[in-house]
Amino acid sequence: MTALAVTGHMDLTEESVPLVRAALRDLLAPYGPGLTGVSCVAVGADTIFAEEVTAAGGRLVVVIPSLDYREAKVKPDHAPVFDLLVSAAAEVVTLAHPTANRAAYEAANAELLRRADRLVAVWDGSPPAGRGGTADTVAGARAAGVPVDVVWPESAARRG
Repeated sequence: MTALAVTGHMDLTEESVPLVRAALRDLLAPYGPGLTGVSCVAVGADTIFAEEVTAAGGRLVVVIPSLDYREAKVKPDHAPVFDLLVSAAAEVVTLAHPTANRAAYEAANAELLRRADRLVAVWDGSPPAGRGGTADTVAGARAAGVPVDVVWPESAARRG
């Protein structure tokens, strides 16, 4: 069984979502039901990845960064899909951080990498904007020798 973890942008444009979804579907297809996907199921790339893992019949592992993450960070428009993916997960790991903050996100990314045979990065290649983000996670994976598959379809874009 191969474990793929995901990191990626939360701020994909509406037009980018189907492009990213198709690219992830293509990337995951060769793994079949022997796939384990590891995701924090944040809005954007994490959620799209988790949906595609479950659609492919793979095993989903959800890593929740902090004890208050659901209440503090999951917006009302994302809550139904977040809850659905958490309930569909074969395993849910909630880290002991009391508050969703930079330290909790860094710990969650470390947990993703610890469980991963490969990292899937839905990433436009931009440099780190701070610790715990997509670029930082990619750098951590590369430093740890975890292979990285970058997914950024042509015409994909971020809001703002």
